[in-house]
Amino acid sequence: MADSYTSSLAQELADDVLDRFLRYVRIDTQSRRDRNGSPSTPGQLDLGRVLVDELREAGLTDASLDENGYVVATVPGNRGADGVAIGLIAHMDTSPDAPGRGVEPIVHRAYDGGVVELPRSGTVLDPAAMPELLAKTGHDIVTSSGDTLLGADDKAGVAEIMAAVAYLVAHPEIPRPTLRIGFTPDEEIGEGATLFDIERFGARCAYTLDGSELGELQDETFSAFEAVLTVRGVEVHPGQATGKLVNALRMAAQIVAALPADSLTPETTSGRQGFIHPTDLSGRPGEAELRFIIRDFDDDRLDEHLALLERVAREVVSVDPRAQLDFHVHEQYRNMGSILREMPAVLAAAEAAIRAEGIEPIREPIRGGTDGSRLTHMGLPTPNIFTGGHEYHSVREWASVQDMASAAAVAVRLAEVWSRDGDA
Repeated sequence: MADSYTSSLAQELADDVLDRFLRYVRIDTQSRRDRNGSPSTPGQLDLGRVLVDELREAGLTDASLDENGYVVATVPGNRGADGVAIGLIAHMDTSPDAPGRGVEPIVHRAYDGGVVELPRSGTVLDPAAMPELLAKTGHDIVTSSGDTLLGADDKAGVAEIMAAVAYLVAHPEIPRPTLRIGFTPDEEIGEGATLFDIERFGARCAYTLDGSELGELQDETFSAFEAVLTVRGVEVHPGQATGKLVNALRMAAQIVAALPADSLTPETTSGRQGFIHPTDLSGRPGEAELRFIIRDFDDDRLDEHLALLERVAREVVSVDPRAQLDFHVHEQYRNMGSILREMPAVLAAAEAAIRAEGIEPIREPIRGGTDGSRLTHMGLPTPNIFTGGHEYHSVREWASVQDMASAAAVAVRLAEVWSRDGDA
């Protein structure tokens, strides 16, 4: 291992974190949109069973996997019966946005700061386009082979929690509150919190390990809608289509083209700016389906983006009275910031744990969402902590072993902080 660790604790945890991570990413847990049950794919149950076995081997006798794909377990506290319970949560599924089957992880020891050429599909990690990568010179970097995503989102978080749990159980001299451990399915399709049993979980608060850059502590997320637009036209043999054909595919393309291209898109926005993002177009001339995700940190602006999308779609389709439009909206999650701001002790504990690792916390909102977005609104305040992964949802995904080890160490420090300050 390279020696660029934040602390001796991180260095002690690194080998275990890496071993677990390499084991977990090889299990295909890619979730599927339009799920018919929970979890949406059987591979998530496969990983869940592995985690339950490992948790029981570590001494967590109540570790279980339920029929909906949720893993829960308890690390008993050692500070007395009146100690508060806190949760550590990560999600088991990986994104459906890139190939996810047959992951073959590669560890690049002591990264030299240059271009990383992966063996498949011509995939290249170029530090000129990835300043975060250049900053990890000297670290041990994990990638896929180039034709799949890696799965650091969020198997890095899973491995870090598992390593922290094993370490705490093996070191009973470290004070800790009761820890509730949770691994969720289908977070990537917005369903990770849907069947989460908060009452059964029984924690005062929780922390997802589902961030990215070293030091990140996030208490704000986007608010989010998904819109599904179905355009119905009139399908006719193209050789006999004069004056008869109404091409739904063409109308769907016109809807996308009519939206702003120099603003309100992921590629033209940053910071607290929201967007309207087409994610899927499918169909035939007689019927086409468009899917969009709509995001913003401000709920009023989010409603404005949604109204713009609907207005544009109806204007395009209304040009031909024979065409029809179905417009369906699904709320995915809401910004957790307004709730977490009222609970300063939850964030203060995380900041203290991160600083205990010699890391300065980075407080920036997430241009995305986590299970914590919905869990917070459901009654379980849940900010988000870094994992060390980058370039999520792509075949360029990578993770720093050193930063993963630091995240695991922060989880251990969280237990110490809450054991000391849990009644604050």
